[in-house]
Amino acid sequence: MREDAALVLFSGGQDSATCLAWALDRFAHVETIGFDYGQRHHVEMLVRGGFRARLRRENPGWAPRLGPDHVLSLDALRAVSDTALTRETEIAMQADGLPNTFVPGRNLLFVTFAAALAYRRGLKHLVAGMCETDYSGYPDCRDDTLKALQVAINLGMQTRFVLHTPLMWRDKAATWALAERLGGTPLVEAIREDTHSCYLGNRQQRHVWGYGCGTCPACELRRHGWEAWRAEHV
Repeated sequence: MREDAALVLFSGGQDSATCLAWALDRFAHVETIGFDYGQRHHVEMLVRGGFRARLRRENPGWAPRLGPDHVLSLDALRAVSDTALTRETEIAMQADGLPNTFVPGRNLLFVTFAAALAYRRGLKHLVAGMCETDYSGYPDCRDDTLKALQVAINLGMQTRFVLHTPLMWRDKAATWALAERLGGTPLVEAIREDTHSCYLGNRQQRHVWGYGCGTCPACELRRHGWEAWRAEHV
């Protein structure tokens, strides 16, 4: 298993795009994996290739490090869930205190499938964009959850994967700042133009922080983070 190689869970959104840059800055070989689970915002899958191509084009030092992209179909996740990310329903809070954008088991499955692929590809490091600093309360984004999952995967696969979550303790403003530190203005512009975070899959409206409906929880987080980061730079 290559100690200098990583697999990044790359959805096509802001957080995973920043994590991809973070991995390229650290590892000699980086591959990506995306999951098509019938998500309402399927447009995130369509922008992934453009972002990867832009990274190669604008970052000559990273280009030779960026390896293959892998896409797995997880249709079963849509079949077993009834959420605002897998159904055409209004985004709202549930009786249990979680938003109905929470897809039960999603991140647990994503990391497990990523580890299975990394096992076959001989990639020691897994990189994911989960964060519990400013998030929607998803329990599978918590640091404790992911640490426990790393232990379970390593026991079950008899290996020593290292699961990195570089955004875990960063808010969205700090995530924008990290992108600037890693790749300067070109990376920030690439994230604005070529990533997608809006839960409704809206690519018609362009804002200073990127594309989206502007009102869903994902857009609000991205906008607030952008505004807070820009305020620090004025």
